[in-house]
Amino acid sequence: MAVSMDNRPSRLRSALAAILSVSILLPAGLLFARVWQDVNDDRDSTAREQLGVAYLTSLSPLVSSLSEAQSSALRGITTAPGSLTAAVSRVTATDQRLGETLGTRERWTGLRDKIGALPSVAGSPLEIFQAHVEVTELTLALYTTVRINSGLNRDPDNDVSNLQQALGVDLPATVVHVSRMGDLSLMVAGIAGTAEQRAQQQAVLVPQFGAEVQAVNAAVANLTDNLQAAVDDTESGTLSGSLVTTVDSFRRGVESFVRGASPGANAPPDSAAMATAQSQLQTSLGSLAGVLVREMTSLLTERRDRLDNRRLESLIAAGVAVLLALTAVGVMLTGRRRRTGPPAPAATGPHGAMPPGPDGPNRNGSFGPVPPYGTEPDPTRRERSGALR
Repeated sequence: MAVSMDNRPSRLRSALAAILSVSILLPAGLLFARVWQDVNDDRDSTAREQLGVAYLTSLSPLVSSLSEAQSSALRGITTAPGSLTAAVSRVTATDQRLGETLGTRERWTGLRDKIGALPSVAGSPLEIFQAHVEVTELTLALYTTVRINSGLNRDPDNDVSNLQQALGVDLPATVVHVSRMGDLSLMVAGIAGTAEQRAQQQAVLVPQFGAEVQAVNAAVANLTDNLQAAVDDTESGTLSGSLVTTVDSFRRGVESFVRGASPGANAPPDSAAMATAQSQLQTSLGSLAGVLVREMTSLLTERRDRLDNRRLESLIAAGVAVLLALTAVGVMLTGRRRRTGPPAPAATGPHGAMPPGPDGPNRNGSFGPVPPYGTEPDPTRRERSGALR
């Protein structure tokens, strides 16, 4: 019966230790799983955006070389420029690495085939122009596909969001519309034929030229606004200084090109001014795209490093929670053993025999007298002498 009574506290303490362990580890485990999943999702999203930046980097030279190919074709040059061949090869290599992940393989394959067919396009200048417009529209659509599939268009940080808008939308749109505006201005100036033919061509080309001028102004304004918004809300210490020179150079090139393409009423386009502005645009375009790519890469890398640190912190916190739970259980169990302690050894006499007690056996094995109920034994009582017997 005593053994059963003694085991009850032991079982109770074991149950309390188990409940304490569960009460610590269960919420800690749920919190760790939630934080770990959120951090991993953010880290995977950031890594995917980095792939998108790498793909957009390869597309910038393609847009520039397509504009050059369009102008060359309208001048009667049927051979594709070397810059276009190099740009196509670069995008092909990038798509082989990233196309499966970003879902661009099919779109790029179709676009590459159309680019390869451009030198064989024949017909009127307007037909050649429309063939190149179709290709550049597909190129801009590829930009959109990369931004959407990589998640760049959904980036949570304002600076990265504005930079990707500038790199993936405003900058290529500006290059495309500037090129179209320049070529249309030359086509309008070169209208020939009968009065009826000239009227028909003007009815088609002049509205397109006016639309492209407006598109250029809108694209440049959007580019400036997005870059300013990125500078106003960023933690980068280099973004503002890096953009000032390159943006100013790019805008001056666009303005010079617009003045050359539309010098005024009844004045032909200034081909020399346009050629100079085109060269300036190409240089500033490469510089500006390089700055945007570098800043976006830096911001995304810093974010990924912070997420790696959060993963490490969550692992450390989980380890501390487990250690605390084990420590608490160990303290409870150790405290129980200290309170109970080992069983006390039985008292013995000088020769190993039980000492005599008032109710216990004497040395000779007999039992002493039991005092009456309610009385105490007389300590002065002596054993009767054997002479009385």
